[in-house]
Amino acid sequence: MSVTLPTRWPAQHPDRIQLYSLATPNGQKAGVVLEELGLPYEAHKIDIMAGDQFDPEYVAINPNSKIPAIIDPNGPGGQPIALMESASILLYLSEKAGGALNPAEHRWETLQWLFFQMASVGPFFGQFGHFFKFAKDKTTDSYGVERYTKEAKRLLGVLDARLADRTYLVGEQFTLADIATFPWVKALDFYEGKPALDYDSFTNVEPWVQRCLDREAVQRGLAVCSFG
Repeated sequence: MSVTLPTRWPAQHPDRIQLYSLATPNGQKAGVVLEELGLPYEAHKIDIMAGDQFDPEYVAINPNSKIPAIIDPNGPGGQPIALMESASILLYLSEKAGGALNPAEHRWETLQWLFFQMASVGPFFGQFGHFFKFAKDKTTDSYGVERYTKEAKRLLGVLDARLADRTYLVGEQFTLADIATFPWVKALDFYEGKPALDYDSFTNVEPWVQRCLDREAVQRGLAVCSFG
């Protein structure tokens, strides 16, 4: 795989992992995992509002023109590798760090909740936010907001039940599953959608979010490639 560092976002430390991101829920996953793992990296802000994701140099890294993406100059076999999709980035970085945040005794349990976020929480919370906040005056009926409100509430119920008797999504250990999921729950504040979802009725969810936010590495990671 031929990997070239983009000139538009020059690397000051080309020997480090290069992160291309923005502090959206998906982008925050990458910042948090890098901070939690303590891997040396250099961050580059991709302004998706300005269309940076369509720059040919960025498309060469991420053909899907989304964030985040990384380049690891010291990938498998010592060769550089470029990766897109947040879940693959989380898994790759975890393996690079010897399996940290994905404990061997809970590996498949962690993966199933990671994929639950990718397949359900992210897409449906994102669509809820779109229809509830951004498109509510742009549609001719209420079908979209009703559909995604109902499903977002159902998914909060799944999380609430899961967290009823455990500290994190996979027992007592903070894992990739938590890193992938809590930024999307936190995003409900940005969408101003918590009242519509009866958020406070899911009494196990917010304490879990706060436990995640209390971690110093999480606080640092959330601020990587911020909008400001």
